[in-house]
Amino acid sequence: MSSILFGAFDRHNFGDLLLPHVVAALLPGREWVCAGLAQRDLRPYGGHAVQALADLAAAPGQRHAALVHVGGEILTCSAWQAAVMLLPTGQVQATLAYLQGRPREQRQWVRRMVGTAALAPYTAARQRLPGVERVIHAGIGGVALASCEKALREEVAAALRTADHVAVRDRLTLAQLGAAGVPVQLMPDPAVMVADLFGRRIQAQANQGEVAALRSRFPRGYLALQFSAEFGDDATLAGLAAEVESAATAAGLGVVLFRAGAAPWHDDLDTLRRLAARLSPTQVHVFASLDLWSLCALVAYSRGYCGSSLHGRIVAMAFARPRVNLRLPGPAADADGSACADKPAAFAATWDLPEVPRSVEPGAAARGIQQALAVDPARLQARAKDLVREGRRGFQAIRQWLG
Repeated sequence: MSSILFGAFDRHNFGDLLLPHVVAALLPGREWVCAGLAQRDLRPYGGHAVQALADLAAAPGQRHAALVHVGGEILTCSAWQAAVMLLPTGQVQATLAYLQGRPREQRQWVRRMVGTAALAPYTAARQRLPGVERVIHAGIGGVALASCEKALREEVAAALRTADHVAVRDRLTLAQLGAAGVPVQLMPDPAVMVADLFGRRIQAQANQGEVAALRSRFPRGYLALQFSAEFGDDATLAGLAAEVESAATAAGLGVVLFRAGAAPWHDDLDTLRRLAARLSPTQVHVFASLDLWSLCALVAYSRGYCGSSLHGRIVAMAFARPRVNLRLPGPAADADGSACADKPAAFAATWDLPEVPRSVEPGAAARGIQQALAVDPARLQARAKDLVREGRRGFQAIRQWLG
């Protein structure tokens, strides 16, 4: 009997491409079916052939030993957000323009796209899975759950209460679910084990092609820099470019810009190029590849990571690289990552070293990068090993539930 790996594997996102590989390696000897909300083929990017969960659930007589819901900030992803992010990028503007002012058609369109009437469709609920024997949530997140509409919060809590096992990846999500009466445990995002599981594969990737050429071009190393399209206004780009140039020049580093996601509302290649145009051509390179293993190699063999992606940070943590996240201007996160519902800060507050910077605004990027580069490499190595131990401990509990 097969088991289902479920998550946002149906769109291009760094972490969502990586997580099924990690979990399948940690839970070998099973027949896994990858599922998302929609049928998609992400294999050209290093991902998986993904089936629609609704189709699997509706198949007559079909039974599955378990559904393992893996990682991602999925507890707060609404049906509308999920539907838009499943669109081809070139169709987003026209689709949104057409649906504006047409609420009935919008609801029907969302239902067709995500295959369910659920408000939070990526939160797997047992009542929608009649042929599944066990439902397990592994390393999921929802730091902004408290700010979501009441109906969505209640739906998420009700779905999780029916699960056999729930483990979240940060203390902020842990506290919110605990307050809602959900039995919940803490474990790191499974991707913290990427170096331990796939280090040789990623090393081989780094020794060839574009990443190898960058390592040769920048002999003192490079900063792997990424940010979402939300950072794309001229003022923000100008400030960020000045900060990055200052930090990179002081450390003698090149700057390599890359995308950690190409789905709608993720990263934008033209925005990266606009920032690159503000830097010296000898100092900067735009990395256009969207291949999962190339992205892993780029971060793993950098001198440090700076960006808005949580999984950019997590891969840097796994490979003991300096790291700092970028956040849009606004209130800074509290010690647990709350206040601005900052998921990288919440994860860092739970799992990273206290001397490693969490999230900074673009105007403070130089200070954040310098602080990250100054952390003792031995401390970074020790933290990476600790995270592997914590991650494997979390999966021991999952194995017990799977039998």
